[in-house]
Amino acid sequence: MCLGIPGEIVEVVDADEHLASVEVSGVRRVISTRLLADEHVGVGDWVLVHVGFAMSKIDEHEADVTLDQIRKLGRTYDEELEAFMETEIV
Repeated sequence: MCLGIPGEIVEVVDADEHLASVEVSGVRRVISTRLLADEHVGVGDWVLVHVGFAMSKIDEHEADVTLDQIRKLGRTYDEELEAFMETEIV
């Protein structure tokens, strides 16, 4: 199963290339924010991440609720986190 997982932008790595570092459950990865270029996401913003791309901007409350629900899926959450750890855009 592939899920979008909430991540917090902790660093803008390359603004021209729309690359940012996000943190999900203590794991940091560089992702593309190009799909959200019109929304001007930055440090402290929460985004829904899927296969290395920020798909939508969400607020912190929505991120917390979504992460809580995903964690309740157990193994599915673990698999999604493992996939996140293995995916990085460079």
